[in-house]
Amino acid sequence: MKNIGTASPLFRGVFLLPAGLAMLAGANAALVLVGVWAPAPTARAGDLHGMLMVGGFLATLIALERAVALRRVSAFAVPLLLGAGGLALLTPLPLVVGQALLVGGGIALVTVYAALFQRNHDDVVLVELLAALHLTIGAGLWLRLDVPWLMPWLVGFVVLTICAERVELARLHMPPTGGRTLVLHAGLLTVTLVATLLWPAAGARLSGLVIASLVLWLVRNDVARRTIRSTGLPRFSAAALLGGYVWLLLAAVVWLVGGAQTSGVHYDLVVHAVMLGFAISMVMAHAPVILPAVLRRPLPYRPVMWAPFVLLHIGLAIRLVPGDLAGLHTVWQTGAVLNVVALLAFVVIAAGSAIAGPTAGRAP
Repeated sequence: MKNIGTASPLFRGVFLLPAGLAMLAGANAALVLVGVWAPAPTARAGDLHGMLMVGGFLATLIALERAVALRRVSAFAVPLLLGAGGLALLTPLPLVVGQALLVGGGIALVTVYAALFQRNHDDVVLVELLAALHLTIGAGLWLRLDVPWLMPWLVGFVVLTICAERVELARLHMPPTGGRTLVLHAGLLTVTLVATLLWPAAGARLSGLVIASLVLWLVRNDVARRTIRSTGLPRFSAAALLGGYVWLLLAAVVWLVGGAQTSGVHYDLVVHAVMLGFAISMVMAHAPVILPAVLRRPLPYRPVMWAPFVLLHIGLAIRLVPGDLAGLHTVWQTGAVLNVVALLAFVVIAAGSAIAGPTAGRAP
């Protein structure tokens, strides 16, 4: 295969476009779902919200980063398939077209991780391969089931991918057995997610137990516990990491105590604690490190990045506690709107920071 390690940032940036459009469509769908004004108030948008954000947005970003790591032209078929799947969901094409593209993208992502694993048989990559398998299974189940029933698999994809990425980035601070511990949790989570298809209540409780164990292990060993006392980017990243762990632990406890959730306030709590509180916090924490490696352009830290981070967590706390648990509908809507604003604000700030370049007197 042709090596594309010297591919231009423009070439790589093209694959960010469908991910960005999926994110915007997912944010629009979120506004539709909570019953407030939305730029494009289509009836279908609400049903597609989850897959747009996970398959069209997050999975495409992850696949692009992995394609760059593999350095093969064929690997870029993965973000292409996933991005096309997200875009197809936004067109009048039959729903099955977008679903099939997402399934194909998931399968292709598994093959990319398999190729990466053959290089050095890294435990972290093995866990990421399992995560890609979770995405593929979830997308495949969507052909027959509604999104709430396949949500555990999407949670598995997000949790395992991000936790593996975290172990990889913080490897020097992890114990020597860290890789094996991560693989053990990933294998157990895969088994418990299979159980959710047969025994939903028991499977969800066991999945919550595994995720809680994984979170507590990561918090115990993550350097973020020390760098939170630092300044600048290290402190910002540490705050985002620790905040994400808190939300993921909350979701795990809800599963552990309440079992399977497919509707209602507890479902809303689990989904958004994972997908917003955990996943988007981790995106904020890692963006200044990962995006420059993908686009070959520095993303300098700026103090203004704290604004969307704080807004995200305030909005989520408002949405889930007085909104979901206390049943205050207007407060719930307000929290949801703040989450959308926080996500869009971080994208704008990150793009502006990358375009402006390093601040005076500071190296990239």
